[in-house]
Amino acid sequence: MQYTTLGHSGIKISKLCLGGMSFGRPSPDFHQWTIGPDDTRAVIKRALDLGINFIDTANCYAFGTSEEYIGAALRDLGVARDQVVLASKVYFNEGKLSREAINREIDGTLKRLGTDYLDLYIIHRFDYGTPIEETMEALDGLVRTGKVRALGASEMYAYQLHNMQVVAQQNGWTPFTSMQCHYNLLYREDEREMIPVCRQFDMALTPYSPMASGHLCRPTWDSESCRSTTDATMRNKYDAARDNDMRIVGRVAEVAERHGVPMAQIALAWHWARGVESPIVGCSRLERVDDAVAALDVELAADEVAYLEEPYVAHELVGPLARPGEKALAGTTDPNVK
Repeated sequence: MQYTTLGHSGIKISKLCLGGMSFGRPSPDFHQWTIGPDDTRAVIKRALDLGINFIDTANCYAFGTSEEYIGAALRDLGVARDQVVLASKVYFNEGKLSREAINREIDGTLKRLGTDYLDLYIIHRFDYGTPIEETMEALDGLVRTGKVRALGASEMYAYQLHNMQVVAQQNGWTPFTSMQCHYNLLYREDEREMIPVCRQFDMALTPYSPMASGHLCRPTWDSESCRSTTDATMRNKYDAARDNDMRIVGRVAEVAERHGVPMAQIALAWHWARGVESPIVGCSRLERVDDAVAALDVELAADEVAYLEEPYVAHELVGPLARPGEKALAGTTDPNVK
């Protein structure tokens, strides 16, 4: 395993993060493809055995059961608390990012995970209804009391991230040290503004959906998997640009064949070639953990990176929430989306 640091926090993280959205009790109304406690424990064990020390989840994944399953797995495996970097999120809950909500939700998350502190607490979206100052001061309070070691952000507009970081700096509050953005070969809009802002503030990139919900793992657009056939959020994120993006999928398949590796490894290797610190991989089977770790041995030449990127065209934004009353650009309010 290879390791890096989580932005300016100095926290040591593996260059792969295990995503927790695959864990939890399945729901017919949301995600039908999540795995149970025994399989969760097996996947986490394999990840830890291979050197992954970074696990990401959220208070809303599988209605809190993702956190419960992860916490139970770590206890059952006898993992020392300081040997794993745990991250969770807050926003898709009553009160969103208000002071009251943040103080309430962190306690629920810690209880479900069975720990006294989080290594990384991430705001899941930007809250238009709460003053930035209230949110940043409340988050800083969690750091000062020892409930949280570092703070991260997720999907929003770049100007919103910039404003929040400036408010933290001006008031002596803890700034964000990482950004969990939507970033992969099929969706690169954050290269325009978000990633430069992150680098300005010495933030690590921990993208979700590095394999575009499976589209970069196979030469065909659709599959017969439970997720592919039931996940409406995934279809809303990617199907609109299917015709052009299949050209990129085809190139990933070509490069994978030349390297003699699965397509998923090329999709991940592209992230590291782009300077990403730790892409988040969702693994529901042991072999997917093995494949993800093996991708660290794949090195893409500059001309291969250019070849993979060349067909890309601008996409509608997917992830940031529009202001209330304005039309969202493919944004989402799904509480189980990354």
